[in-house]
Amino acid sequence: MNCGEYGNAARKAASRQNARPCDAFRRQSGILSPHSVTKANEPAPRHQLEERISFNRPSLVGNELTYVRDAIERGHISGDGSYTRRCEEILSQLMGSARVLLTTSCTHALEMSALLLDIRPGDEVIVPSFTFVSAANAFVLRGARPVFIDSRPDTLNMDEGLLEGMITERTRAIVAMHYGGVGCEMDGIMTVAHGAGVKVVEDNAHGLFGAYRGRPLGTFGDMSTLSFHETKNIFCGEGGALILNDSSLVARAEILREKGTDRSRFFRGEVDKYTWVDLGSSYVASDMLAAFLLGQLEKRDEIQAARRRIWDRYHAGLADWANGRGAQLAHVPAHCASSHHLFYLLMTSLEERQALIAHLRDRGIQAIFHYIPLHASAMGKQFGGRLGDCPVAESVSDRIVRLPFFSSLTEEQQSRVIDAVRSF
Repeated sequence: MNCGEYGNAARKAASRQNARPCDAFRRQSGILSPHSVTKANEPAPRHQLEERISFNRPSLVGNELTYVRDAIERGHISGDGSYTRRCEEILSQLMGSARVLLTTSCTHALEMSALLLDIRPGDEVIVPSFTFVSAANAFVLRGARPVFIDSRPDTLNMDEGLLEGMITERTRAIVAMHYGGVGCEMDGIMTVAHGAGVKVVEDNAHGLFGAYRGRPLGTFGDMSTLSFHETKNIFCGEGGALILNDSSLVARAEILREKGTDRSRFFRGEVDKYTWVDLGSSYVASDMLAAFLLGQLEKRDEIQAARRRIWDRYHAGLADWANGRGAQLAHVPAHCASSHHLFYLLMTSLEERQALIAHLRDRGIQAIFHYIPLHASAMGKQFGGRLGDCPVAESVSDRIVRLPFFSSLTEEQQSRVIDAVRSF
């Protein structure tokens, strides 16, 4: 929705406050506080004169636009072109997987995983309550019932200690989401899964370049998914990937991704024509997006080094403040290597969380919270979810604050954020 949709009323209201026409809308949206607009001829506080620091800001780091232009000039910008293959090769080498398939989103990669596992009505899939809705939706679309598991209070990942008691004869899969790029306790998860004959899908949207006990995240389960949304470490606007660690899944995955046809086999010369042979949808990412993604992947070391510096500086700059206030900082166990996807604070209460976000907003800094627990959502309740089922997830959801975190965040900008938090 743009500011014009508020019509003359918004413009008049903004004019009365000597502000730009968009300010009335931005104030209602929470982007500006009521104190963010100064009166005529009155000097603005210093923090209002400084550039606003957004939560996320995508930036170019290498040859993204050069490669996009090249893809256009080559005349192939739809799926499975040369840039798609190069990205898949890089990711396959990084992950050591049997096959990587670029997709239009991480959501679509999760939907493909549900199809590959032949999820059917009546099946149960265990998913974290504290995660993005795609982790549940992908399986609900196939008729499954999501079973919501609570979080660990340290890493905010699923509490693997609860898993064994949640397995039933209907359980078909466990979705392990690596929150913030810090690994779930995969040893425990895989032990329970193998003992019950249950498949594991790693939702690795946050975790590319993270590791658990020296092994890359996304390489433990039967398959895993990646996200290249603009908020992720490596991005192409919208995009994802399905990582296949089980080679027996590759042939069917290629068919599902190509609208249920054996088109990939046709282009390899394995069949003389292609036709409809299975379920599927249009999950193939365009080569133009893959071209942009390649420019990012080539600079992955520089991107990760920058994000590591930002994460470490937040932690060092806020550790004593957090201790003094009883707040909790993002935690990385010694046996995990973080992908440095985000940095969060856990405040002591919902009221304190909201006050801190408002405090930062008044200083031109956008901080946000995160997931509403799935079990407590309108849809979650339709599947039997009730408040109190996942108390840790509910508490975390009320108290979490995510600070600005993007690869081009400067030291000066980060100092402003740290100083603003410490002044709360």
